[in-house]
Amino acid sequence: MSNELNLIKDLILDAVAKQEQASHPNPINRRAAKCFSQTDEDGITLEILRRLNCLNSGTYIEYGPGDGMENNTLILASLGWRGSWVGGQDLAWKYKPCKKLLFQKDWVTLESITNSISKALNHLAVTNVDVVSMDLDGNDIYFTEKILNLGIRPKLFIVEYNAKFIPPVKFKIDYDPNFQWGGLDWFGASLSSYVELFEDKDYQLVCCNSHTGANAFFVRKDLIGAFGDIPSDIRSIYAGPRYHGLTWFGHRQSFEVVESLFKD
Repeated sequence: MSNELNLIKDLILDAVAKQEQASHPNPINRRAAKCFSQTDEDGITLEILRRLNCLNSGTYIEYGPGDGMENNTLILASLGWRGSWVGGQDLAWKYKPCKKLLFQKDWVTLESITNSISKALNHLAVTNVDVVSMDLDGNDIYFTEKILNLGIRPKLFIVEYNAKFIPPVKFKIDYDPNFQWGGLDWFGASLSSYVELFEDKDYQLVCCNSHTGANAFFVRKDLIGAFGDIPSDIRSIYAGPRYHGLTWFGHRQSFEVVESLFKD
């Protein structure tokens, strides 16, 4: 009986999330959809890149790609983009070094991040990348600041924020190079803390994913002309935490599909 009640609860939470998405004051949220992301991040990413007129090709770096079966940049690989993943977890599929993807298995710290950026840029033969995604469940805001201070200026920067802390609350954990998330609310940084950081680096918040309230999307201000319809008030962009709602969509992901994205 408890399983049935949990399913009913999940279905209700999912319906509420979809209703909020459909009526959200931010038009980007109405384009939210899942292909390879945890929930609705893929559709948001595609809409932002469509507005930036760079869907067809580009480069990316993702910190915290998980086991490579579900993350924020698989959707970019499916479009033919090239990139690099950096994280401490083994990939679940048979990765082979290739032009499309450099995987760096590494425990990320402030000391190691410069080297991982350098390796990624060298592999991609670029001096900058178009998209950076940061999802390491802990020291993310410190790593984000370090990347920006290194002069990396992607068109789109995606970060995981701690949605418990509603705007205008500023919060961030103390930096700990050995931090491992324990499943509690001691992780990451609030949306307002990220907005403060990115404002100082000439980026603007354009969206938070409404399905779970986990990821925030920042666009470089020199490219913000295509986002004139986005709410100016952070409270109209912020999405609260719905981490335990329904997250399955369609058929389960296969190793074969993911491996096919990275064939040279």
